[in-house]
Amino acid sequence: MSTAASFAVTVAAPDTLAASGSFTFATAAAALAACRKHLQRGDATLDLAGIAEADSAGLAVLLALAGDARRRGGALRIVRAPESLRALAQLAEVDGLLGFA
Repeated sequence: MSTAASFAVTVAAPDTLAASGSFTFATAAAALAACRKHLQRGDATLDLAGIAEADSAGLAVLLALAGDARRRGGALRIVRAPESLRALAQLAEVDGLLGFA
């Protein structure tokens, strides 16, 4: 039995989103669209505590969202990111572009 990868985002507080599920190639397009729908202002926080798995496509989504925030004159703060995602960002030498807290 296979389970389809899923991603969900909820508004946890003003300018704060909570993400859950998979942050992978299978969900990247939907994740980017869902986050962009809610992140329309400069500064925002993205809580990744509910992320069960992530890959380079999830990392690409974070980079796109961080770039969006910078273009709006703000910053994206990423909290409770899985250690595997932090390690991937460091390996790709893009961790300095992301607002990991």
